[in-house]
Amino acid sequence: MATKTIIAFDLYGTLLSTESIAGELGNIYGYEKAKSLAALWRRYQLEYTWRINSMGEYKTFSEITRNALHHAVAEHGLTLTAENADALMRSYDALDVFPEIPSALKLLEENIDSVETYVFSNGTEEMVRNSVKTSPGLGPHARRFRSLITVDEVRCFKPDRRSYNHLLEQIGRQGDASDVWLVSANPFDIVGARAAGLKASFIDRSGKGWIDRLDEKRAPSVTASGVDEAIKSILKY
Repeated sequence: MATKTIIAFDLYGTLLSTESIAGELGNIYGYEKAKSLAALWRRYQLEYTWRINSMGEYKTFSEITRNALHHAVAEHGLTLTAENADALMRSYDALDVFPEIPSALKLLEENIDSVETYVFSNGTEEMVRNSVKTSPGLGPHARRFRSLITVDEVRCFKPDRRSYNHLLEQIGRQGDASDVWLVSANPFDIVGARAAGLKASFIDRSGKGWIDRLDEKRAPSVTASGVDEAIKSILKY
């Protein structure tokens, strides 16, 4: 029996677009500010995970996401009520998928006998489950993923090596990462996965190519314009 190709997909920024939160931000702060607020919220969300990793401490991704929202709003000189904060956090339960995701999901369905798929995220189990289940574009296909794996159990965030070791443990591939793939649009995630011995496909939606220079030896195994193209390349690899 042929061994299945194992692919773990990052969730936020890879399958689900956090930029779609701009609509809810626009309802509260006006649409001229919404896009920059959404981008800044995402920036601080990621920055906080890296900072707390370096400090050797931990807060859940939900806490970090809420705190990053407060930071982004304050930087714009605006105020955030508790009611609006709750509404914006709930918007994570209805994120839009990127345009190519429907065709990517179709590819996975067509190759169901040869591909084993997972979601691998910084989010808490509840946050990830809700985001996948209630996303209009992803929810109907949630059964396509064998499981939703989060870093919450190991209390650290990507790109900490422990997070990728946790992924390998959860899928039963401890010490055998060479045939496990990570698909992510986040360069730090790609470099972290490569450092942990996984293969990785970088989703280059900006069309700039691989320009990260932290470690040139940890470049992606595959670079693709979208998740659908990444799956095609992985199946041919």
